[in-house]
Amino acid sequence: MTAIKICGLMRQADITAVNAAMPEYAGFVFAGGRHHLTPDQARPLIAALAPMITPVGVFKDNSAAEINAALTTGIQVVQLHGNEDEDLVRRLQARGVRVIRAFVGQPTSIPDTAADYVMLDAGAGSGKQLDWFRIPRPRQPLFLAGGITPDNIDQAIQAVHPDVIDVSSGAETNGLKDSHKINALVASAHQQERIVSYE
Repeated sequence: MTAIKICGLMRQADITAVNAAMPEYAGFVFAGGRHHLTPDQARPLIAALAPMITPVGVFKDNSAAEINAALTTGIQVVQLHGNEDEDLVRRLQARGVRVIRAFVGQPTSIPDTAADYVMLDAGAGSGKQLDWFRIPRPRQPLFLAGGITPDNIDQAIQAVHPDVIDVSSGAETNGLKDSHKINALVASAHQQERIVSYE
């Protein structure tokens, strides 16, 4: 089984949808962009999330004060999508927060990082797709993002064997989260057998 993260949740209806589908992770964006939330907006959404779903906060070059404020909302994992340094990664980990380090663009190698997880993304929220057949394997568990939809999630899993599939725009219709797409994505991820070679 492949784990899955549904990202960019903004409404109580989004929480209802993910609580029904039960992905492993739910993403809340504190960086800029159309999915941006303030801590006050995110707090009731995270509070309504099923306890088995891990809330993830997404940041891109946010200030330390902004990250600290977001950590009061109940997020358990921090996803760093900008030019944050390794010192921030270690400081967050020292506070008991797990860290996903995102690298954007087609990778030829994985930069060294102390983060708990590595994410490879074609472009933050762009809906673009990586060349799944040219992805190097990090030493950490791998999140795969970028252009994944209900129509191609099976191919993505079979090509890359990621630990976690990450979907935002691919779970939407007309810019809003679509419960049918969320259900289809989670079902596809959970029925896939993940066979990973570390050769």
